[in-house]
Amino acid sequence: MNQPVIEASGLSLTFQTNDGPVHALKDVNLTIGKGEFVSFIGPSGCGKTTFLRVIADLEHPTAGTITVNGMSPDAARKARAYGYVFQAAGLYPWRTIEGNVRLPLEIMGYSRAEQAERARRVLELVELDGFEKKFPWQLSGGMQQRASIARALAFDADILLMDEPFGALDEIVRDRLNEELLSLWARTEKTIGFVTHSIPEAVYLSTRIVVMSPRPGRITDVIESTLPRERPLDIRDSREFIEIAHRVREGLRAGHVDD
Repeated sequence: MNQPVIEASGLSLTFQTNDGPVHALKDVNLTIGKGEFVSFIGPSGCGKTTFLRVIADLEHPTAGTITVNGMSPDAARKARAYGYVFQAAGLYPWRTIEGNVRLPLEIMGYSRAEQAERARRVLELVELDGFEKKFPWQLSGGMQQRASIARALAFDADILLMDEPFGALDEIVRDRLNEELLSLWARTEKTIGFVTHSIPEAVYLSTRIVVMSPRPGRITDVIESTLPRERPLDIRDSREFIEIAHRVREGLRAGHVDD
């Protein structure tokens, strides 16, 4: 494995609620290397988004340790080590697409010239050049998500955390954005953590697939992909792809049986 970027050891997280404790994560051990594309898949409520939020310092573990680029999630957040793409594009309707992409750069104090150059570069990267002056409501859902990815890439963090970014899109648009994301990953060499409910999406995109059990969220399997880095969509019809998808499905089933 390449140099470790994210390392979790004995990680657990319990939420205290009025109805008693909720064990969201239990004894998670995982290392993600530089430049990997790691997908997290499991049933609703299994802790995959919670784990992503722990990496991003949006949630705090109650046991165990986690480091991001060798530092605490809090230090990594302050060092702007990652960009985060949420399920909804979350664009401000009163700002143009360029204005939305520039927002984190404004907050970070980049000069106007640097903001403009970075926005131009990332919008080109996600194939939205020519749409800079449009407003979010003038774009399709898929284009809005591309703008959201551009915003997360704007300050050039090494890590990209993506929480079901294509879950609400129809299959044709999702396929197209999956292809574009693989191409973007190849060009930028980012380390990507990607949450999904879709077995084909996880298998198509990832170098490794982390299968999680129902709550309390545990890792039931970590599957190394044997697919080549270059992946046309029709690779999904190959025997190799179908075998990996079968193993993911078996891992999900085993997680339920263990409970």
